[in-house]
Amino acid sequence: MSIPIKVVVGKPGLDGHDRGAKVVARALVEAGMEVVYLGLRQTPESIVAAAVDEDADVIGLSVLSGAHMTHFRRVRELMDKEGIGDRLLTGGGIIPTKDQEALSALGVGRLFGPGDDPGAIVDYIRDWVAANRETANG
Repeated sequence: MSIPIKVVVGKPGLDGHDRGAKVVARALVEAGMEVVYLGLRQTPESIVAAAVDEDADVIGLSVLSGAHMTHFRRVRELMDKEGIGDRLLTGGGIIPTKDQEALSALGVGRLFGPGDDPGAIVDYIRDWVAANRETANG
């Protein structure tokens, strides 16, 4: 029996729109993943602490506020500091292509936007975990 993929989904900052995060979280659950949805107005510190506590394979951030560069960068820094920098950091929101490229250079995985198929997110996470879990979770 395989261990389910565990995903922590967080909404950092003051962004109060979480419909997309809830849709994605539901799609991940329906695909057999364990999802810990932290709710609105989380700090990068609280998101990474939850990922450490839950031994998550993936952190997914939903950012619609325009503060994606700050939040993804800080979460990535904290992941490295806490020893989980080998886990997947992914997410979505309204993120311009040039910023997606900059975030990729920081070690952020693929990013998704409004209208993207939740099935593509499920497939991406499954593929990443299949290729990386053994080394990521020691």
